[in-house]
Order: sequence, then structure tokens, then C-alpha cells
Amino acid sequence: MQRRHDCQDSANEYGILLEVIQVLIDLNLVISKAYITSDGGWVMDVFNITDKEGQKLKDKATIARIEDYICKSLGADSRYIPSRRRSVDVAASSDHNVIELTGTDRPGLLSEVSAVLASLKCNVVSAEIWTHNTRAAAVMRVTDEGTGSAVTDADRLERIRDRLSYLLRGGNLSRGAAMAVSTGTCSTHTERRLHQMMLDDGDHEQLHRHPPNQSQRPNVTVSNWNDKDYSVVTIRCKDRPKLLFDTVCTLTDLHYVVFHANIDAKDNQAYQEFYVRHVNGSPMHTEADRLRVIQCLEAAIERRVSEGVKLELCTNDKVGLLSEVTRIFRENSLTVTRAEVSTRGRMAVNTFYVRDSTGGTVDQKTIDSIRQAIGQNIQVKGQPEPSEPQKKESPTWFLFANLFRPRSLYSFGMFMR
Repeated sequence: MQRRHDCQDSANEYGILLEVIQVLIDLNLVISKAYITSDGGWVMDVFNITDKEGQKLKDKATIARIEDYICKSLGADSRYIPSRRRSVDVAASSDHNVIELTGTDRPGLLSEVSAVLASLKCNVVSAEIWTHNTRAAAVMRVTDEGTGSAVTDADRLERIRDRLSYLLRGGNLSRGAAMAVSTGTCSTHTERRLHQMMLDDGDHEQLHRHPPNQSQRPNVTVSNWNDKDYSVVTIRCKDRPKLLFDTVCTLTDLHYVVFHANIDAKDNQAYQEFYVRHVNGSPMHTEADRLRVIQCLEAAIERRVSEGVKLELCTNDKVGLLSEVTRIFRENSLTVTRAEVSTRGRMAVNTFYVRDSTGGTVDQKTIDSIRQAIGQNIQVKGQPEPSEPQKKESPTWFLFANLFRPRSLYSFGMFMR
């Protein structure tokens, strides 16, 4: 898939690349390779995409839907090759409350939060919860248990804030807790919002505190290409779904614009190279800037690395289901490291990543106990992967060095304005 975009000043509008990648991951597509370049009045992005099973897209309706979503996202000035413009109607319900939570992670925290919401007669219709480096963040959508609509009573909303804020603070006064409640649809993409919340919460500040069983850490380097006033960010790490979204999201939220990039994933390993400038037009000048970018990218990659056993639950939805399920986890000495909770019609489709509260692996006896309590409709998707030995760092090399020679640009059918 290829995108071209022309305008008078600069086609590389801040945040536009993230919007395109966001659309692709929302459609459950996997980006295996990408080439991104922009200069002057044009930009061209090329993505190699497959479905989540790694198969080539052949359905014309699906391909047309992808094009339409991206065209809608970028506006009327965008052109795609090939392109067929159609109208797209994306419905967004405002009939719920959005609750955002950040605080210190601890065993049973999700169970306590969901129990408080259940006691306040709130039903969780969807939620996404991340934990990383002793911190936790959640975006939850809730409705009134009785009406199925958003809670609008100001006194009741204040009680929700007070109860959850008290719960999040716990006994740790050295790190703050934050929470917000709003009525309506969150204007920011949920996963991007979680990245922003954890970034603001400072989960990247102590990345040396890793449990022994964590997979190989990402290798992130930053150097300056002074001749072209670019900072070159390179990332080598284990490949996984949504990796490109996580890295581009973080660069965008750190106020950097990607001018050129090469993305490649092969043999379960990912290589990403970005040529960036700050929104003010300058590369990274100080060691503090470089260190912050490295730490924030490492954290962004690690937040979605799922430690523990993956449990999938698909069952009839009911009020208080999340509270009931997480209580059973807590009673079996399990802690939730990540969770995705959704409601589809009358069905609840939930995914939990759980591990033993001591950090160990979950044994079969515990799984059997959970199945007995919840039901046999919970599927186990596997144990965490063992740590890999640290590989030697490869020498720094720039894939885009030749692109700035005129012959190379003409060979891609491009020209400078």
C-alpha cells in the first residue's frame, strides 16, 4: 500500500504518520515492512501489510475499507495508489463514562478497582489495563448498572472519584495517583492515551529494575546526522504486533516528526530506523534529550510485552462480571499484568495476562481451579517465553544515506521541489 500527499508547504504534517498506522492496527493488520520518506511538498509512505495470521489481503472489500478509513483520516488532499474514495460512517457512542486511572501497581489492584465500581452500581463495558515498571494505567468505559447509560449525577461522580483515588493512593505516598472521569467518548485513541498516561507518570525513569524472567530488552540508539540536521533513531528488538504504532506514538508524543524511516521485520526480529527532527525543526542537541528519547522508547516497547499466561474468556455478559473474574484471580494468588475487556452485543470478550503474585509461572493446578470457578469457556494461550541471551550490538549504519543522492531519488520516481 502506498500513500502520496501534496500540499503547498509541507506534506509531513505533525502526527499524520501516526494516524495512518493507527488506522491499520485498528483494522487488525500487521505491518511487516515500511518505507517512509518526505521532503519539500511531498510525502510517500509504503507499507507491506498482512492480516493477523500473516496472510496476504485478497478481499477487495477489505482493501477498499482500508483505503477509505485512511482517506477519511487524512482529508481530501491525500491521494492513494490505487485509490477509490467512498463515504465511511464510524459511529461513536457517548452513552458512557470514561475513567482514566494511573497509580502504583500491586497484586489484586484490578480486582479492587472493579469491586469498587460494582459497589457503586457501575458496569464496566470495556477497559484496557497496562502495567509496567511498578506502575499501572487504565482506560475504562462504564455505565450505570440500572439504566445502561452514562452516570450524570454530579454527587455520584464525585463519590466515584473519591473512592478510586483513595484506592489508587494505597500506602505509597511517594508516587502520586491520578484519575479522571468524563462523560462521552474519549477523543484520543485508547492505546495512545495509555502511552501518554504512562509517559506522564514516569514509568520510563527506572528501567534498570527488571524481573529476571523478562525477555531481551530492546536496543535503542540515537545519533545525529549533522550534514542533514537529522537525529537518527535505531531500534532493534523482538518483533510483535503493534510495535511500529508504539514507537511512532512515542516519538510523536515527544514532539518529533519522522521525515524518513525504514522498517523491517524478519525471523521474529524487528529493525526500525527513523530520521527525525523536533517540531521546532532541530535535531537532538543534548545528551539529556537523547537519553530521554532512548528511555521513553524502551518503555513504550516493553509496556506491551505480555508477562504471564494469556487467558481468553468469552461468555454471556452480566453486571459485575469483571469484578467476579478478577476476584477469582486474586483468590488464586494471580495478578493481572495486562487486560483487554470488551462487550460485543450480549457477549463479554475478555483477555487477561496473569502471573503468580510472586512473579513465578502459573501452574496447571491453578488453571484448573480457575476453570472450575469461572467455567470451561476460558482458554489458555500459553506460558511466557524464556529470556533470550543478549546479542552483540551491530555497528551503526544508515539505510537512507544513499537516498539523498539525486539518482536514487529519481530511481524511486521522486523529484525535489
